[in-house]
Amino acid sequence: MRANIERTGKKRVVIVGGGLGGLELTFSLLGAGYQVVLVDKNNYHQFPPLIYQVASGGLEPSSISFPFRRLFQGNKDFFFRMAEAESVDTREKILRTSIGTIQYDYLVLAAGAKTNFFGNKHIESTTLPMKTVSQAMHLRNTILQNLEKAEVEDDPERKQALMNVVVVGGGASGVEIAGAIAEMKINIIARDYPDLDSSQMHIYLVNAGDRLLAGMDPRSSARAERDLKRLHVHVRQPQFATDYRDGVLETSAGLRIPAATVIWVSGICANHIGGVPAESLGHGGRLLTDRFCRVKGLEGVYAIGDQSLVEGDGEYPLGHPQLAQVAMQQAKTVADNLRRQLKGEAPKPFKYKNLGTMATIGRNHAVAEIAGRKFGGFLAWVLWLVVHLRSILGVKNKASFF
Repeated sequence: MRANIERTGKKRVVIVGGGLGGLELTFSLLGAGYQVVLVDKNNYHQFPPLIYQVASGGLEPSSISFPFRRLFQGNKDFFFRMAEAESVDTREKILRTSIGTIQYDYLVLAAGAKTNFFGNKHIESTTLPMKTVSQAMHLRNTILQNLEKAEVEDDPERKQALMNVVVVGGGASGVEIAGAIAEMKINIIARDYPDLDSSQMHIYLVNAGDRLLAGMDPRSSARAERDLKRLHVHVRQPQFATDYRDGVLETSAGLRIPAATVIWVSGICANHIGGVPAESLGHGGRLLTDRFCRVKGLEGVYAIGDQSLVEGDGEYPLGHPQLAQVAMQQAKTVADNLRRQLKGEAPKPFKYKNLGTMATIGRNHAVAEIAGRKFGGFLAWVLWLVVHLRSILGVKNKASFF
């Protein structure tokens, strides 16, 4: 079975994954002389930095979701297929998907990452991840359903467990969702659930490291912890979750927290695709690439974003951080080099430019590290807001342009 895409005289670039990297690459290749085929398991782009806002009720899913067909409508050299990529055959230059095979001249793997449960199948089956819009909606509904149950629960211990929320993971996602739920407790639950004592809703943040936001400066970590504690979030570190059974989360320090809602944001691992030899795989299942984002041992195959690990960059021996800016900058490098390929010009290597790191802690508070400056509070939150609003509006503006 084939995916029913007509070949033209132009070389075809197949992009797997419509995240920020895949989207940037697709936009960059339009009008570049290629036929572009985008493959994604959803028929919409979801804006990852704001998924936690959907989970906490701050935004509706439609605010951060954009249909691919609307984004690229009217472009005759663009094709979209909703499918799951299964494996790649580099000898035949074929991508096998859930809807059939797709031939390519160049293949770019940008399928991102998934939640890492570190092999603990029981925790995987009982806790709530927050990597996609659908998972965020399920999480939001679970919190609200548990509050509805708490409102009519007579048993004090069961009532407390229904009101407790545990966040496992002290990275940006963990800090942001813990802060957002703390704000939800203050601004929504106290108003919408008058028969519940909102002060009895306890939010725990369990972190395996010795400080939050390990990728940022220790001063930013300390500020984030201080701001969370001001929102009455109970930070428990360094200790990691060992099990979640019968409604009780257990940690390596012997802590037992009864909670009906446990959110798992304790790490990610690259999404897997078949047909990739073992020598092409690196740490966390990421695809090893050269400085031009070409996958090691696979001719005509590139990888960008969370799926890739660029070798040879002395600044990042374990790979670049799995952040949106890395994916988008790699996308621009690959697009530029594919344009150069058509002109017979030599490619240019990828060089990551760190534009800064930010994380919000509830409403009106954030930490930011930009151009060597480290600051927090309301100013950092305003900057975070401007950056993310510009990113979303950028997607909408591109959609209207095409």
